[in-house]
Amino acid sequence: MKRDVKEAIDYAVKCGFQVHPAAVRLLNETNVDEVEKVLRDIIRGKSIDRNYHIGLEDLKGYLHLDEPVSLQNEHKILFDCTSDITTPPVAAGYSALFGSRFRKLSHIMEDRPEYKKVRRISAIKTRLSERREGQQREDAVYVCGLVTFKRVDEDFGRLTIEDETGELEGVVYDDDKELLETIFIDQLVMARVDTHRKVVFGDIMMPDIPQHKHNRSESSAMVAFLSDLHIGSKYFMEKEFEDFIRWVNGAEPEARNLRFILIAGDVVDGVGIFPNQDKELVHQTISSQLQKVRELLEHIPKHIKIFIAPGNHDPGRRALPQPAIPVENEQGLWEMENVYMVGNPATISLNGVVVLMFHGQSIDDIVQTTNKMEYNHPVPIMKQMLKSRHLSPIYGNRTPIAPENKDMMVIDAIPDVLHTGHVHVMEVGKYKGVLVVNSGTWQSQTPFQASVGQVPTPCNVVLLNLKSFKVVVRSFSG
Repeated sequence: MKRDVKEAIDYAVKCGFQVHPAAVRLLNETNVDEVEKVLRDIIRGKSIDRNYHIGLEDLKGYLHLDEPVSLQNEHKILFDCTSDITTPPVAAGYSALFGSRFRKLSHIMEDRPEYKKVRRISAIKTRLSERREGQQREDAVYVCGLVTFKRVDEDFGRLTIEDETGELEGVVYDDDKELLETIFIDQLVMARVDTHRKVVFGDIMMPDIPQHKHNRSESSAMVAFLSDLHIGSKYFMEKEFEDFIRWVNGAEPEARNLRFILIAGDVVDGVGIFPNQDKELVHQTISSQLQKVRELLEHIPKHIKIFIAPGNHDPGRRALPQPAIPVENEQGLWEMENVYMVGNPATISLNGVVVLMFHGQSIDDIVQTTNKMEYNHPVPIMKQMLKSRHLSPIYGNRTPIAPENKDMMVIDAIPDVLHTGHVHVMEVGKYKGVLVVNSGTWQSQTPFQASVGQVPTPCNVVLLNLKSFKVVVRSFSG
């Protein structure tokens, strides 16, 4: 037995591991550099599951000597907001933005039978005026527009809807009043209008998604959902992230079948994002933070494709939609052969499975303005995004929205997976066949989070088998 192999085996035995004779023979027969490091890495990975046996397959997997049957790993970027960003003049841009939102969402509503009864608000006001003059009451009509005001009182609700011809104010009762609590300002709704004595809105409908039958991959390729690494922060859990990278390089079936990694923003902690941030940084510049990102991702095998979208901590434009992280900030990251830089939001097809990736800044506004929505449970918020068919409907709060010629935050096509981050809480759910994933964080609790009682759930990786659609959550938090 080679001396370095014997020393490595002795080390494994001292750690409480058994090494299969076939694995020992492979080490003797193969030119392996740093044999002890190889076994150390395998031991770290297997210790997570308390599996104390090192077999031939473990070594073959780590050394990539026996890759699994070639798995399909085709991708197509179906939408990347980066190339569509125009930034027109402010006044004209916002007018175009909300006009685009109204038209896109109204088009979605056209499939509803009630849409045939939709009338413009100007026509409804004329009809209301004629009704007050004593003309005969007609059948109820519908209005379709953006919500500009809502309030829910004890006995009834108040709602104001706007279309391209004007605004209409009315009251809401019963079940519609309960629905009103979950509706976002600036989202589109369609409602029946009763103008007998006063304007009453009923039968309120959101664009919503129909029941969706998701696509499937032909092979059992895996995708890992990550977000909010916050590299550069002293609270970035670097050791745990390195454990994840070692696992990616290991022999476990999910790791060996991994073909895609999606990172939904806040890759770095940024600079000047909040007061006195420099006291919480181990890397004081954007350049050094992104360089650290590249150094870590270089250890991920090249057959795994990595897609990176920006978040509110990353360099570049802060307002939505966000273009990809600028190439001038870290050209080396852009030049990596298996890394794809995309905007926020972006829609990506992975072996035919469609993933809509959005960092999730708008969750702040939704939590602050909508009852029964909270940071600790992002899935209900994501479901409401699907119901409203919009990723960031609320304008004028904490989330900056840029003037654009078209609204790129509308959910036109129904995805198979909606992937967000931002809130540092991992949660997975499903809505009408769409998998919703908030992938948590790799940053431990910060002083600010502790001060407001926010408890993150760091170092959890959500893994999806693109063929079976089985979800596995693997924790690296120890």
